Order: sequence, then structure tokens, then C-alpha cells
Amino acid sequence: MGMSERQQMKQKSGQMVVPGDRLGVIEEFLPGPGTYEEQGTIYSSTIGRALMDLLNKQVSIYPRTRTSSVPRVGSIAVGQVSEVQSKQAIVRISKVGNRILSGFFTGLLHISDASPRYVDTMNDVCKAGDILRVKVVSDKNRTFHLSTADKDLGVVYAFCSRCGNMLSLRRLSMRCLECGNVERRKTASDYGKGEI
Repeated sequence: MGMSERQQMKQKSGQMVVPGDRLGVIEEFLPGPGTYEEQGTIYSSTIGRALMDLLNKQVSIYPRTRTSSVPRVGSIAVGQVSEVQSKQAIVRISKVGNRILSGFFTGLLHISDASPRYVDTMNDVCKAGDILRVKVVSDKNRTFHLSTADKDLGVVYAFCSRCGNMLSLRRLSMRCLECGNVERRKTASDYGKGEI
């Protein structure tokens, strides 16, 4: 383990961590309560503060007393699109059910889970900055895989990629009343109604 990695471990001590956060390697630490080991790397299995016991070479998690929401398979969540590629979008999840998270989780929306109809590109589904309501369909490999295929899922607020104004829903397209720009989105059935 290099010095920089050892310093990172010490910096992580006392910090809040979430499930799947990398805590260290098995050569340096023993996996303590609230952690698990996979292929020589120790990860957090819960939300809490990372405790690095350098004397006994053990890493453990002091759990948060207040139960915190974590996206689970089947959860309905709300997040903001941070990046859109042709086949997938990255969503920062900030709310699970009715609970606003203290931080955020990153989820992946793949084009195959975006709409019940065929979609040519993710740019017709959402754009960076849009607010989405999503369903967590998998947490395989510690990644939250999302879906917007149901009619009540999808974009709930969209913003013009030209001028930033909120887009108005017009049948199958979205129109900016400020600059006249027309864009496409996969909207939720209650788009723009304020319920997120």
C-alpha cells in the first residue's frame, strides 16, 4: 500500500460512508463490524462513520443511530441527471420514497430501461439537469440500475438545453416558451405538477 493510499485511509476515519464505499485492503486492515471483504478489498455494508483502528489494524463502521434511506430494489426515487451518453444517463439520487437523503447515491439509467417504446438515443429521454422519478430495478455490482419505463416514471421537470427555462409539455414534444426551442423527453404522467 502506497503512502498516499495510507493517508487516504486515515482521512476516511471518522467520515460518513455508505454501503459499497471502499475502506481499505485486507493486507492493511481486518474487516470489522459493518464491513465486508471482497477480493481483498474491504467495503462498508452500512451507513455510518468509518473507524480506522490503527493499533489493532481493524476497520469498522459506527452505524448512524437514525435509520437512513438507501435505494433498494423496488424503491421509487428522485434524482437529477448529471450526465447523458447515447445509451445511458447518470442520475444523482437525492430522495428515496418520501425521505430526502443527507448525501446522494449515483444510479445508472440504461436506454433499455428508459421507455416501453423503442428509443434511438438517451438524448430523447432526458438531458443533464433534468429531475427524474425513477425505480431501482437492480443493485448488481454495487451500482443502482434505474428504470423510467412506467407511465408515472420519467422526467418530472425538464429545462431547455438552449436557455435553461423550464420546458412546457406539448403532446409528444417539449417546448420552451422563452426561446421556442423544441426538445424530446420521456416524461412522467404528472410532469410539471410539483409532486416530486
